[in-house]
Amino acid sequence: MAIATMTTPLPISFFPFLLLIPAICFTICHANSNLLCIQSEREALLNFKNHLIDPSNRLSSWVEGGDCCKWIGVVCHNLTGHVHQLHLATPLSPYEQSALGGKIHPSLLELDHLSTLDLSNNNFSSIHIPKFFGLLESLTYLNLSRAQFQGAIPHNLGNLSKLQYLDLRGNDLKSESLQWVSGLSSLQYLDLSYANLSKATDWLQVTFKHPSLLELHLSDCILEDDPYLICVNSSKSLVVLDLSWNSLSSVPKSIFSLHGLVSIDLRFNSLDGPIPDYFGNISFLEVLDLHQNSLNSSIPNSLYSLNHIRFLHLSSNKIEQDISEILQSLSRCCLGSLESLNMADNQLSGHLPYQLG
Repeated sequence: MAIATMTTPLPISFFPFLLLIPAICFTICHANSNLLCIQSEREALLNFKNHLIDPSNRLSSWVEGGDCCKWIGVVCHNLTGHVHQLHLATPLSPYEQSALGGKIHPSLLELDHLSTLDLSNNNFSSIHIPKFFGLLESLTYLNLSRAQFQGAIPHNLGNLSKLQYLDLRGNDLKSESLQWVSGLSSLQYLDLSYANLSKATDWLQVTFKHPSLLELHLSDCILEDDPYLICVNSSKSLVVLDLSWNSLSSVPKSIFSLHGLVSIDLRFNSLDGPIPDYFGNISFLEVLDLHQNSLNSSIPNSLYSLNHIRFLHLSSNKIEQDISEILQSLSRCCLGSLESLNMADNQLSGHLPYQLG
């Protein structure tokens, strides 16, 4: 027997503003036609362009003698004229025809005031993330997602003490340690999804202790249990945690000391045994996704104390319980907040109450 909602809400993210601010600034700053770019920065950009492969001629406005503050993808500071942002992400459609490739030239280091660099959705296949990126000390936003980079993540990215947003997801990357993340003292958003972190045994200690990190995505990173790790003195800042599509057989106990968490995604792991009682300690939790594991027994009473829960996804487990008992318990605690409940593909029994209709 199964019960499931027909709609699934999008995962919570507290960083739409970090995605929107560069775009807003691009529109506002780019509109200032009175600026003339600085000659040394124009030359640096042209040098950078000359090492790129641009199959659709996206950078046709980047020409000798032109005002680089008017070039596509370039944002200059509206007071100083310094190049402030580079927005060179490829639109997702049509991807293949317009993706940039080639080499990333270190002439970018001439852009001393560069705070935003977005090279996402491009095709830098067969090259590593340039080590000199760790010298772009003014960066606050770096997005290299789905850009076909490969190899080891350069540890000197940890020198970017002003960086607030780092997205490396969807590349063919690896790292044997995440200690470099500790140097990113201003970091609030980190996405390393699809990177091979199987040898980075310090992933939990580093990320859970980070004092400013709000959102952490480590989906499909080949993470496994650490049998020697009991608990970590965790930071209180983290609100969104995504550890989906890994090989965890138990929920890391340190999660239960992250009392500010609002969203936990542990779907598609190898979790077995009963659902831990300690989830009830995370009182502000709104999203809990444990889909596609091997959790058994019944839902612990502690979950019914989550008064803010909006999305509870427990499908494709081995939960054995009477469905009417589950619904009755939910009706006493959180029906006012609950938007989506998915219990499909479990070992439920009983009958749905007629009031449900």
